[in-house]
Amino acid sequence: MFIQTESTPNPATLKFLPGQDVLGDGHAADFPNAAAAERSPLAKAVFEVEGVAGVFFGADFITITKGDVEWQHIKPALLGAIMQHFTSGAPIMTDNVDAQDPNAVTEDDSEIVGQIKELLDTRVRPVVAQDGGDITFQGFDKGIVYLNMVGACAGCPASTQTLKHGVENMLKHFVPEIEEVRAV
Repeated sequence: MFIQTESTPNPATLKFLPGQDVLGDGHAADFPNAAAAERSPLAKAVFEVEGVAGVFFGADFITITKGDVEWQHIKPALLGAIMQHFTSGAPIMTDNVDAQDPNAVTEDDSEIVGQIKELLDTRVRPVVAQDGGDITFQGFDKGIVYLNMVGACAGCPASTQTLKHGVENMLKHFVPEIEEVRAV
C-alpha cells in the first residue's frame, strides 16, 4: 500500500491519500479531538500519534491537523498508523455515517434550505475537498446561512475569504433570499 500526501492551504494540515475509499462519495466525518474519535478505530489510531490535533475523513482522503510539532517528526508515525489500519481490515467507522450528515436534504427542509444544501453538495463541497476540507450546513435563519468549516478548512488562513467571496457570492447568485453567509 502506498499512501500519498499533499499539502493544503492550511499549513497545520496535511492531506493523506490511501489510494482507496475512506468514507465514499458524499460522506465526511470530523474528529476535532481524541474524544470524538471513539466512533472510529482509524481516527483513534491517528490520535495515538503525539501531536495530532484533529482528524477529518473525506470520500477518499484523510486530513490530519497537527499541534505544536513539526511534520517531519510525526509524518512517519501517521503513515504507519494509516497503513496498519487499512491492512488490518478493521472498519473505519463503528456507526452509520449517513445518519450524521448535516448536508443531506430531508423532507423537513424548506425549499430554500433544500436548494442551499444541493448547491453546497454539488458546487462547494467537491472544491473544498480538493484542499482536504469540507463545509457543513448548520442552519438558515432570516436570510443568513450558517456553515461550519471542517478538516483543512478549519483554522485555515484563507477560509474567511473562501466563505465570503466564494461561497457567499455563489449562494446569493442562485438563492436571492440569502443575505449573508456566516461561519459557525
